[in-house]
Amino acid sequence: MSDTGLRQRKKQRMYQTLSDTAVSLFLEKGFDAVSVAEVAAAAEISKPTLFRYFPTKEDLVLYRFADHEGEAARVVREGPSPVEALRRHFLDGLERFDPITGLNDDPHVLAYQSMLYGTPALAARLYGYLERSEAALAEALGGGLDARLAAGQIVAVQRVLALENWRRIAAGERAAEVRGDAVAAAERAFGLLETGLPRLTVR
Repeated sequence: MSDTGLRQRKKQRMYQTLSDTAVSLFLEKGFDAVSVAEVAAAAEISKPTLFRYFPTKEDLVLYRFADHEGEAARVVREGPSPVEALRRHFLDGLERFDPITGLNDDPHVLAYQSMLYGTPALAARLYGYLERSEAALAEALGGGLDARLAAGQIVAVQRVLALENWRRIAAGERAAEVRGDAVAAAERAFGLLETGLPRLTVR
């Protein structure tokens, strides 16, 4: 492996370690009760070093979404149509109980999602992630007004579906019990998108 590749892997491991350390502390004590200095101390690095990796405290939590930010933009290129590609991808996520779909009842995942949706600063930061994901999707769909309108609707549908799944599980239902309804809801939602959106050309 090249020196560049090795450095990149070490950097990615540091991102993961810092995020995992922070999330563990936040879940134990509460997001607002833990300072960035405490996270840095727990990770055995300086506060300035931590800020080189994560500019804000909220970013330590949202790192788990980093890999998903450009996901929709990548998926639409898989065809046969943008919406069909996204439908298949979302249904595959439900099948795997991917946390991004909201359909996951692992206690740690539920605790994380409760913190995310229940902490105003984190919820606001999450919208920034969704806006960037929407912008990337709009660009992949052609970049015009129709593409921006479509991207906004698609991202909103995915968010609402995931939030509905999470709410039911947070209320006490098991993921396996919710999955049938989650699949049906996804099929219906993406079906409405397929018939309601203009014809889009993927870049």
